[in-house]
Amino acid sequence: MSAGGRAAGGASGSARVAHEGIWRRQSARESAARTYARALPIVPVRARGMTIEGADGRRYLDCFSGAGALALGHNHPVVLEAIRRALDSGAPLQAFDLATPVQDAFVAELFRTLPPGLAGRARVQFCGPGETDAVEAACRLVRAATGRTGVLAFSGARHGVTAAATALLGAAGDVQVAQLPCPQDHRRPVGLGGPQGSELAAHRTESAFDDPEPGEPRPAGVILEPVQGESGVIPAPDAWMRRMREITTARSIPLIADEVQTGVGRTGAFWAVEHSGVTPDVMVLSRAIGGSLPLAVLVYRDELAVRQPGAPADTFRGNQLAMAAGTATLTYVRENHLAARAALLGARMLDQLRELQAEFPCVGDVRGRGLMIGVEFVEFAEAQDGGDLAFRADAPAYDGLGPGAPVPVADSPHPPAPGIAPAPGIAPAPGIATAVQRECLHRGLIVELGGPHASVVRLLPPLTVSDEQATAVLDRLADAVRTVARAHAGRPSGPRRPQSVGSGLRRQEDRAKRAVRRGS
Repeated sequence: MSAGGRAAGGASGSARVAHEGIWRRQSARESAARTYARALPIVPVRARGMTIEGADGRRYLDCFSGAGALALGHNHPVVLEAIRRALDSGAPLQAFDLATPVQDAFVAELFRTLPPGLAGRARVQFCGPGETDAVEAACRLVRAATGRTGVLAFSGARHGVTAAATALLGAAGDVQVAQLPCPQDHRRPVGLGGPQGSELAAHRTESAFDDPEPGEPRPAGVILEPVQGESGVIPAPDAWMRRMREITTARSIPLIADEVQTGVGRTGAFWAVEHSGVTPDVMVLSRAIGGSLPLAVLVYRDELAVRQPGAPADTFRGNQLAMAAGTATLTYVRENHLAARAALLGARMLDQLRELQAEFPCVGDVRGRGLMIGVEFVEFAEAQDGGDLAFRADAPAYDGLGPGAPVPVADSPHPPAPGIAPAPGIAPAPGIATAVQRECLHRGLIVELGGPHASVVRLLPPLTVSDEQATAVLDRLADAVRTVARAHAGRPSGPRRPQSVGSGLRRQEDRAKRAVRRGS
């Protein structure tokens, strides 16, 4: 892959001053909780498709897509036209759950796309405008339907930010939730990689159901993500997904699929559960479902519909503009076969990114499904007195990041998720990932970081990305990685002989072992 260029577009003096003034005022007045503005100090004023233009006149390729909310990119013509029609019709913009023509059209199109096993016997519930609202609604639904309270989630999951949703991460004690091991091949729970690991994880789930703690009933439901996005783009093995369906069906436990990030063609199928042939009992939908506007929807088997009228519901569940935009998006993705396009283009991008992985050992893993891709960065680690892995102490400073002081992984700013063990001889490298993100921005490319250590660069281009734009994304990312890797390693610029990541990791492990022997 050739090197990419810098961000296009120049900035006049007045535009630059306006940009800096807006950014400074936002920094001074907004909460410290803001996240994206810290890593992406741009002030967007125009956007179309995959391109964003800042107030300073610079243009960027947006490979973040509103955290996956923009299936068709920014301001797609069919979405804008749908919103204009809704506005010009004079219909109410907010209608609670009253029947409206806009809502009817949305539900009809949604049901056209659902997995066949669910579409024929499904109900739909509109929730509050955010993904967390749909997760909360799913938990309430299965608790009411089963009469039980516990909900099981999997390590590394992220299902929202409210009390019940964060409890699914094990972060709240007032909701009965337990976490189960989730299989993955890289930076995995010990022993849970490969086909045997998937079966072992499934067996542990069965044990949790069949041998619960004394006095603890079976759960009201099990929630999973077909691809864990925030955890660093971890695709669930298809065989494991099928086993989860078998296990929950045999025990009459509703299976909830969180398709907030994976739905509407993102992974190369319209819904990510279709890769494994699994039909869940409940689907949680948001982000792309609203065509760039806030919308959250719950779809579930009609057998679970036991809640009575008047049960707690959300005020802003009737957003007519979001339903109109969502209908246009669903229709466009379906009629233009964008899911199949995502599968083909995503596979091609993964292949090319793995060439980058072979060239630079700091690229520890490349993974994903469709146009949901993660590139994980790692660095050498040395054993400390306590036996913990630490970031390399001899790494030179890079662009103000400072040298990587020997900090045990357990005390790092991004500690591992429960049950996640670093691979032997390496450690996650959030500093490298942050530097790559910054270099991408210099080159006019917006990417997101994820994973429990913020060491994964996430690529979420719109489903409408062209071949030329995909090439530009890969070129700019590759150039950023080369720049950071050379600076981080203290090597002079110039060509480097490609090597397999496996041989690189073996050399790292040998170094770590020699360091241990020298210290003993």
